[in-house]
Parts: sequence; structure tokens; C-alpha cells
Amino acid sequence: MPAIVTHLRSLLPCAADLRATKKYWRQDIAAGITVGIVALPLALAFAISSGLSAEAGLITAIVAGIIAAVFGGSNYQISGPTGAMAVILAPIVAAHGARVVPLLCLMAGLMILLAGVLGLGRAVSLIPWPVIEGFTVGIAAILFFQQVPNIIGVEARAGLSTLPAAFEALTRITPTTALTTGLLCLTAVIIIAACAKISKKLPGSLIAVVIVSVGAWGAGLTVPSIGTIPAALPAPVVPEISVGLLSALAPGALAVAALAGIESLISARIAAGMVRGGSYSPDRELVGQGLASVGCGLFGGMPATGAIVRTAVNVRSGGRSRLAAIIHSAVLLGVVYVASATVAVIPLSVLAGVLAVTCYRMINPATVRQVLRSNRADAAVFVMTAIITVGLDIIWAITVGIIISGILVLRRMANRSGIFREDLPSDPKIAILRIDGTMFFGVGDRIEREIPRLAGVDVVILRLSRVGIVDATGVRALAQVVDRLVDAGNTVLVKGLPTQVQEMAQRMELGQLSIDDYLFADMDNALAQARQIVAANGGADPSGRFRAVAE
Repeated sequence: MPAIVTHLRSLLPCAADLRATKKYWRQDIAAGITVGIVALPLALAFAISSGLSAEAGLITAIVAGIIAAVFGGSNYQISGPTGAMAVILAPIVAAHGARVVPLLCLMAGLMILLAGVLGLGRAVSLIPWPVIEGFTVGIAAILFFQQVPNIIGVEARAGLSTLPAAFEALTRITPTTALTTGLLCLTAVIIIAACAKISKKLPGSLIAVVIVSVGAWGAGLTVPSIGTIPAALPAPVVPEISVGLLSALAPGALAVAALAGIESLISARIAAGMVRGGSYSPDRELVGQGLASVGCGLFGGMPATGAIVRTAVNVRSGGRSRLAAIIHSAVLLGVVYVASATVAVIPLSVLAGVLAVTCYRMINPATVRQVLRSNRADAAVFVMTAIITVGLDIIWAITVGIIISGILVLRRMANRSGIFREDLPSDPKIAILRIDGTMFFGVGDRIEREIPRLAGVDVVILRLSRVGIVDATGVRALAQVVDRLVDAGNTVLVKGLPTQVQEMAQRMELGQLSIDDYLFADMDNALAQARQIVAANGGADPSGRFRAVAE
């Protein structure tokens, strides 16, 4: 009970959240403003690509940004609508209509919340490092390709995924417009780089947006801009709920919850790695994201997740506490009610420049070199994860990466396992067979096949001291090894038989491994017993053909 109470308390906001805010509030304000401006067009675009109104995207960015900041497990996370979520939502909206999305938010949010309460957030630690790094590189590539239409001043074609949309946009390029928007993008990149050279504390992204936007407006340039945005947000309303609708939406809600949980945890993990000494609470993060999606559902938004791109912008802009995420939401709220006309004229190519810099900063060349130089298997997992992230989607990339990594780990474990004979020149009728590594489903049959022929041997001692992991297949294989040796006329002693293996053998009714007689302390005693059997009975053990010898 005390452990449960401690876990539940760890899911709630704490005093450490305020201490970080008091320490970094100045740079958090600048970072929050920058992220808010960057998040605005993304929130609108992701909502529209999901088949929803632009208003739904703004609601999600504002509501999720505040709730996840207060209740989430990361000081750096920025939450809101994402491209991956739009991919999952689009077919659901097409099948059931936009009216079901608020209920979908509530269902998915409650699932994520439950996962956090049950402590499932730690599962993200099972995702291998090469998968995380490949995922990060893939996300950076997707983000860059998403900016190609904005860089060349062409509207992205609806219904296409990121990579095809980028190349399709290049076929509709207009040289004059592309030159203008490209220069605006390049100017923004140069300003950000210059600010970084002058001082890392300068909000380079915000400065670039202001300077280039004012310059474009002053020069009277006609380029694609953010455009018209909603002027108000609705009041919270409980969505329509029915048994039939809940049943129809259940599979989609599960997919949304899985994506939101995985993407949010990976984003929080990546953000923590971008900050020296950074950390996060995975279970609390799930609770925060679950509550955020519930809140978005009540306000008529769409499911929210931790947004890797906006989180990266936040960290690179100096955001170090939850205040930055709250400021980001406040900026969007202020834009809706106060400055919608002003923000509407910001060129999309300027924001493309900001995000292009973010792409570059998301990829750490030193880390990429480390992964590629580690070994062929991990390098292949890294490259494959990055390619699948760009070519297919995030869930497939993570799933395939984890599966391949798991198979490679099992293969390494299997290759390091085997059965080896230790000769005793002074006792030719006694053989010691040592089993190394693991006894699991990947090696059971091979170890059984590797049993050497023991001509002229009367007593066999199986040494299990070096056996690590043992599963049900391994226990069964071990029993079969004993059976084969006994059938060949040998008396079998086992040294180092773990207690849990004996207990599992008893439950599985494997009699050969269930015998508990003649337990000895070490190999010397086992050898003494073997020599006694050979001398007294010519290799025959009158009380049984199998003995378990303890460590």
C-alpha cells in the first residue's frame, strides 16, 4: 500500500515544478513566444489535414499546452496536434464524421491516463537507443520535407504524405515566387545563426520572425502567409455518447492512445537528452497527456500528443521549465483574441526557415557517428528506423525497429550459449558438461543437438553455474538433455541447479529435474559423489539415475 500511495503522489504536480519556473522564467518567456508563433501554422495545418476545422487545431494547441504543462512529466514538452496524429485521425473522420472526434479524445485520453496510473510509462525504456536515434533523424527529415512547399512558395497538395507532397510541389514551382520565398527563408536562417554566434541566450527564432516579417511587409512582397485564423474559442461541452458509438470508435481510440503515448514519451525522452542533466517522469507524462486529450475533447479539439518538433524548438530557444509551454498557449490564445490580423501576414517561408534550423539542430552528428560505428546490426536498425519513419509512419518505424532489435539481441544470446565438455584425465568414466549462457526458446534445440557422445562414461555432471536466463523452453530442453544422457546409460548429477528451475520443473511435471536428493555444496563434493558411484557400482546408481547437486 505505501508503494501505491508513493506512485500516485509522483503523478501529481510538485514543488520542483515551481523551482524550475522561478529559475528560468526570463528565457522561458522568450522560448514560449517563439514556440507559440511556430506552433500556430502547424496547429492549423494538422487540423485541416485531419479533416477538421482550423479552430480544432488551435483549441488543441492551447488546451493541451496548458494541461500537459501542469500535469505532465517533462519540463520541456510542448503538446498539441501533430502530423502523425493527423494520419490516424483522417480515416476515422472520413468514416464517422468530425462530430465523433471530441468523444474519441475522451476515450483515448482516459486510456492514456490509465496507462500512466498503472505505471506503463516505463515501457519506453525498452525502446533501443538506435531506434530512438533513427526515429529522431526520421522526424527531422519529415519536418524538413514538410517545409519544401513553403520554402518555394507553393501550397502543398492535400491527400499526399510528406515526401510525395514535397516532390509534387517542386513540379509546380514558379521561379519568381520561389526566389522571393527562398530568400526570406534563407534570411531567417542567417539571422538565427548570427544570434546563436552572438549569444545563445538570444531568441534567434523570434528575432528572425519579427525582422523578416516586417521587412517583407515593408517591401510590399506578396508571398504565402499564415492567413485568416478563428477569432474566438468555444465553451466546453460534453460530447455525444452512446454505446454504439463507443463500440465503433474503440479500435480507433486504442490506436490514437498508443500513438499519443509513444510519441509523447519519445518526445519527452529526446527533450531530456537535449538538456544537460535533463530528466522526465514517464508515468506522470502519460497522466498529463491523458488529461490533455480529455480537455481537448471537452473543448471540441482533437487528440493531443507531445510534439517533438515544437518541443525541440522550445529547448533550442532556451525553454527550461513548464512556463514556456504555458506561455506558448497564452500566445496562441492572445493571437486568437487580439492579434489575429497581425499574425496572419507572417510569411510561411519565414517559419520554414525557423523549422529548417530546428531540423538541423535535432540531428547530432556525433551521436549518428557513434551509432553507425557501433556494429552492423545496430547501424542497420538505426538506418531502417529512419527510412521507415520518413517512408511510412512513426508507429511502423518504432514497431519494426523494436522487433528487429529484439531478434538481434536473441541471436547474440543464442550464439553465446552452448554445451561444452570439460575432460577429467584422471577419471575417464566421469564427464563434466558445462552449459553456458541462457537456456531459452532460442537455444534449447541447439543445445540438445550439441550433446557430445560420451562413450565409456558412466557418470555425467551437468554444470549450470554459468546459466543466466532460463524459460519454460529451456527447462524442458534441460530435462530432455538429462533424459538422453540417462537413456545412454549414464548417471547424471547436476551442479548449480537454480531453485526456480526446480520449482518450474515440478509445476511442469518434469520428473527428472524435480528430484531433490543428494544436494552438495560445490564441485569437489559432486566429483566425490561421482567417484563413489563409479567405484562402488561400476557406474550404476542403485538409488536413481539422476541427482541434483547444489552450488
